[in-house]
Amino acid sequence: MDKELIMNIALTQNAEPDFAAIKTKQNAAWASGDYAIVGTTLQIVGEDLAEALDLRAGQKVLDVAAGNGNFSLAAARRWADVTSTDYVPALLERGRERAGAERLEVTFEAADAEALQFADASFDVVASTFGVMFTPDQSRAAAEMLRVCRGGGKIGLANWTPDGFIGALFKVIGRYMPPPDGVSSPALWGTRSRLEELFGSAAGNIATTERSFAFRYRSSRHWMEVFRSYYGPLHKAFGALGEDKQKSLEQDIFDLINRFNEAEDGTMVVPSSYLEIVITRT
Repeated sequence: MDKELIMNIALTQNAEPDFAAIKTKQNAAWASGDYAIVGTTLQIVGEDLAEALDLRAGQKVLDVAAGNGNFSLAAARRWADVTSTDYVPALLERGRERAGAERLEVTFEAADAEALQFADASFDVVASTFGVMFTPDQSRAAAEMLRVCRGGGKIGLANWTPDGFIGALFKVIGRYMPPPDGVSSPALWGTRSRLEELFGSAAGNIATTERSFAFRYRSSRHWMEVFRSYYGPLHKAFGALGEDKQKSLEQDIFDLINRFNEAEDGTMVVPSSYLEIVITRT
């Protein structure tokens, strides 16, 4: 084989992913449907994380990749000074609507988790529930969370684990819509080993607790209707596939639900494990 061709192949294989292009596609995916329909069902996770962080009134709190604001609202209910951020304007608007309805004071700002516009050490607490784990450049996102958190402050996370229901769902979707080359699975954020890689050098302590969130729906068909319509990644996956592949993906997901479903009355109660993380910044 020609030496120049070999070199070009090697360069292509070792090239860094085009994170800007990937984020543009991700933004479109999360903006499709209406994630807030799904997101509001996860509110208890934000409340539990707020308690795990032992939030105090008056603390400056940043919610990164906040989605529709579950953790933001939980922090505001505890009288914290909250800034809620996401790179999808439609999701920020949903959070703003919820805060307004509850008369909670929250500042909403568009922000890229991999390039936060805030000064170093400007927050007491930096957190994310099922949000920052989806950033394509994981190391960059972790570095930004560390940068804006003051020394002695805390970073709180809730991340799906690889072996839980959502982790398994990612794998099913990945068989039909493979992730971009060079991009790590978001479910790695739900493993202690990856967290130590991302945060260990700047963490005085990393405390992890495995928890479970139960998806409760009228039936597996009801869950499918909601997620296919409103959960951006699944909504986009179905939209990109032909009819035969759509049917195959749907059946694979039903098989997955049946494997996890604990309900015996025709409804759906599917527990999904996630890792609750509290990192103390050095």
